[in-house]
Amino acid sequence: MPDTLARAAFARGGTPITRRGALALGGAAALAAAVTTAGCASGEGESSTGSSATVAPDTSQVIVAMNTESEPAAGFDPLVSWGCGEHVHEPLIQSTLITTDAGLNFVCDLATDYACSPDGLVWTFDIRDDVVFSDGEPLTAADVAFTVNGAIASTAFEADLSMVDEAVATGDYTVELHLNKPYNALLYTLAVLGIVPEHAYGEGYGEAPVGSGRYLLERWDRGQQAVFVANPRYYGEAPRMERVVVVFMDEDAALAAVQAGEVDIAYTFATHAHQAFEGYELVSYATVDSRGISLPVLPAGGTKVVDGDMAYPQGNDVTCDVAVRRAINCAIDRDAMIDHVLAGYGKPAFSVSDSMPWSSPDMEVAYDPERARALLDAAGWTMGEDGVRAKGGVRAALDIWYSSDDSVRQALTYELVNQLAEVGIEVTPHGGSWDEVYSHQYESPIMWGWGSNSPIEVYALNYSTGWGNYAGYESAAIDGHLDDALAEPVVEDSYGHWQLAAWDGEDGFAPEGAATWAWIANVDHLYFKRSGLDVADQKPHPHGHGWSLVNNVDRWSWAK
Repeated sequence: MPDTLARAAFARGGTPITRRGALALGGAAALAAAVTTAGCASGEGESSTGSSATVAPDTSQVIVAMNTESEPAAGFDPLVSWGCGEHVHEPLIQSTLITTDAGLNFVCDLATDYACSPDGLVWTFDIRDDVVFSDGEPLTAADVAFTVNGAIASTAFEADLSMVDEAVATGDYTVELHLNKPYNALLYTLAVLGIVPEHAYGEGYGEAPVGSGRYLLERWDRGQQAVFVANPRYYGEAPRMERVVVVFMDEDAALAAVQAGEVDIAYTFATHAHQAFEGYELVSYATVDSRGISLPVLPAGGTKVVDGDMAYPQGNDVTCDVAVRRAINCAIDRDAMIDHVLAGYGKPAFSVSDSMPWSSPDMEVAYDPERARALLDAAGWTMGEDGVRAKGGVRAALDIWYSSDDSVRQALTYELVNQLAEVGIEVTPHGGSWDEVYSHQYESPIMWGWGSNSPIEVYALNYSTGWGNYAGYESAAIDGHLDDALAEPVVEDSYGHWQLAAWDGEDGFAPEGAATWAWIANVDHLYFKRSGLDVADQKPHPHGHGWSLVNNVDRWSWAK
């Protein structure tokens, strides 16, 4: 630790602190000092140790390195994106009506019981009467109604509650959610929607949140760190991990922090999996985090209007042929992708919900380049002298876009160039900012990353009017199955309908049907974890290498 940090801490009235304590106080500044002295990351097969790697950890706290994108821009406000934004996770500071366990089964949190009306339009929740917010005020059904109605009204709220007309407190501890259409997947959103206090919510809430969850926000240094401490008023089992320090840093800085022994667990990617650091182990957690490309089904020349005024070019003269889309699915060697790009840390992906109870076996497609060639031959795509097929004057040539700051998506795209060339499809890869990528989202295949611990994304990516229907395929049959799935009062009864939407024997978005997507790999989430840290049973991580790791941080512990 730099001497200046030690002197500053002592001058504030505290005791002299260790490097770990300095990190909790100085966040990224302390890490920057550590990175300066750490040197370069170790090479392949080497073991590297920082000066603190073997120091006994403070067993009352844990230091977690997350990527910079994990820092919530608007603070820790559930009515913006905290918990239920693009990357869903439990909100920690706030309680939720329900939650999910490691098997993704619904479990009551604030709710003591809940039920749905036979028509699927009213959900009733009875809630606990012994919960107080961190300021000592009781939590009642009025706070639940205020939160849900606030989320509905908020233009910044990132989850979808458009199916809820209003929430009504029918008693001090009973609340009803009135829907405009049956939508049982609402439960998955409620499992991550933190309840805020009506009396203490307003401008600046995200910076100084009042909640009833497992932790309090002790401090937030923007661009550096967020520090959480156990909530002494929490109604549930007291957290084993009393203090959680989350530092936000890019990939190289996180790796250097591990090398220096400054963090207890840090995200990493397969490109660094060969490295070794004294006192740490590489751990891999299962995910529902899939990479794949969208395949536009309409011919080029159309326009897609979004939100009333945003116009995008739509359609592609190559992928509008279903034979091409099916051939692409057959031509992808997913195992080779995982070996070459992910160093084995992943598994083949066939959907955004592989292994989930609502996933369909009809989404699976075998690597079969001969079948791909036969499909293209039968559809009239003949091989040219340049090795690229053509039909009716249209060359089988595609642009595929990816986010240029994502090395994995880039590598998957370039591998796809080689694999599709084997069957006569030419791919030109294009990297760009997300703004640039989005400008092509309805006309060219995009290397997307999706995946969720709920079927909501299946709906969004495949419903005719879904916000993620980049392929542009519209089907009354698929819509009907998806609507039927959402209308089941019991979630478990919906699974068969989700599967029929993929393929019902005549229509569906599966590879043997409309083939609107070609999924490639489900990427594992990798971390360098300090030996002796037990992170308990992790749920499958959804898309987003961030807060989902600490869903259960209150159950983490250190070996004695």
